[in-house]
Amino acid sequence: MLQVKYARKMPNQSIALNVRPVRAFADNYIWLIAAPKAQNRVVAVDPGDAAPVIAELQRSGSSLAAILLTHHHADHIGGVADLLTLGPIPVIGPDDPRIPLRTRTVGEGERCELPDLGLAFETLAVPGHTLSHIAYWGHGTLFSGDTLFSAGCGRMFEGTPPQMNASLERLRDLPPDTRLFCGHEYTLANLKFALAVEPGNAAVLDHRAAIERSRVHDTGGLLTPSLPSLLSLEARINPFLRCNNPAVRAAAEAHVGHALPAASDVFGALRAWKDQFR
Repeated sequence: MLQVKYARKMPNQSIALNVRPVRAFADNYIWLIAAPKAQNRVVAVDPGDAAPVIAELQRSGSSLAAILLTHHHADHIGGVADLLTLGPIPVIGPDDPRIPLRTRTVGEGERCELPDLGLAFETLAVPGHTLSHIAYWGHGTLFSGDTLFSAGCGRMFEGTPPQMNASLERLRDLPPDTRLFCGHEYTLANLKFALAVEPGNAAVLDHRAAIERSRVHDTGGLLTPSLPSLLSLEARINPFLRCNNPAVRAAAEAHVGHALPAASDVFGALRAWKDQFR
């Protein structure tokens, strides 16, 4: 049985993780983390669909050692039941009764260690998209689920603008060289909105051009992932991480037609704008 430990200390940032994407549905990513200490064993993050995970395990000759979940939405947990037919796999996630197959619960500030695999992550509570949403940070990587996307963020299905803005600020303030692995391929659509907010942002323009160039040579209908991103880049291109920036604030105020005194007010206006943006 895989050993799972919990502690309250900073995660190991020294081991660079090998993380590969598995596509699911129209635009989901399931992330497979190669265990540094266990050859051909992987950890799946947010497996909404079992079939592509099983296909990748068979292709690579890997075995599934654990499952990490960020929140309860079906496109992030829907494959768990079928994956558990592969063996007694620990399922680690937030304390939420809407995740019925969870075998271990992690909460704010807890360090989830998988010592047999050489993995350790700090659990960060990031409410907003859902109230029980968590993120995993460790080894220089952030698995943000649907809280933070490249150049964007998730919708607020359960939280409030102050909650979601505080969650995003918390992620923004992690080390800038942190690699961001999020739950969906929304980057180009998010960059389109970012340019509506900041038309003159050179970093957004440059990144959009780079993403478009990287995807033009794709074959077989499979697009090159735009992920992972870096938090240092996100701080320059993601309007939802820039709510204190004067240009972003001015754009949000112009859109709603009144002053927005707090960063959370700016965030709320941006999120409502994005919800209607096409």
